[in-house]
Amino acid sequence: MATHKQRYYVVWQGKKPGIYSSWDQCKEQVVGVQGAQYKSFGSMAEAEAAIRLPYGSVVSHSEYRSTPAVKTGVLMVDEEGMTVVRPGTEQPPVLDALAVDAACSGNPGRMEYQGIYIPTRTRVFHYEAEKGTNNIGEFLAIVHGLSYLKKHHLDQIIYSDSANAISWVRQKQCKSKLPVDAKTADLWDYVHRAENWLRANTYTTEIRKWDTDNWGEIPADFGRK
Repeated sequence: MATHKQRYYVVWQGKKPGIYSSWDQCKEQVVGVQGAQYKSFGSMAEAEAAIRLPYGSVVSHSEYRSTPAVKTGVLMVDEEGMTVVRPGTEQPPVLDALAVDAACSGNPGRMEYQGIYIPTRTRVFHYEAEKGTNNIGEFLAIVHGLSYLKKHHLDQIIYSDSANAISWVRQKQCKSKLPVDAKTADLWDYVHRAENWLRANTYTTEIRKWDTDNWGEIPADFGRK
């Protein structure tokens, strides 16, 4: 007879926010509540960690298990809901690291990027622009990661799957040809601030290229391919 694995439900916005050990308990808190916010997790430890974070920054156990990085790459989710490397993997990525990636609806088009802490899949930053390119997003994501780690005194690696963006960061210049217009003016202002940050700051963070061919999609991937 099949057994069902215990699930834990975090309610951020509902009748009574908290952690619940069954769907029936969770449902009582969220059904009929406009804008209810809740997700399920595979362990109490994961749920307790999630409830301390903003709803939008947390990826649930089931959501993460369905991402390309977990399905096709070297990463998997263990019984405690943490990201681990599949056994037998040769030259695996470092997990105590920040993964960054960008996505663009059209190129140019609406652009966004995010930074994900790999072990817990926590989104530590996110940015959107009305019009941009994937390369600009990849560049800004790395710079944002560098700034974030330095600000919080964290000694972690940054992974990016964009060799182009890594090169631009090392040259301290975004070499995009995207025209400046009414829809891109704010983005270009943001780019120039990122370039100025690179020129004004030193950092010890190591930036590494994510090995997509051997590891699957980067954990910060938006899953739109």
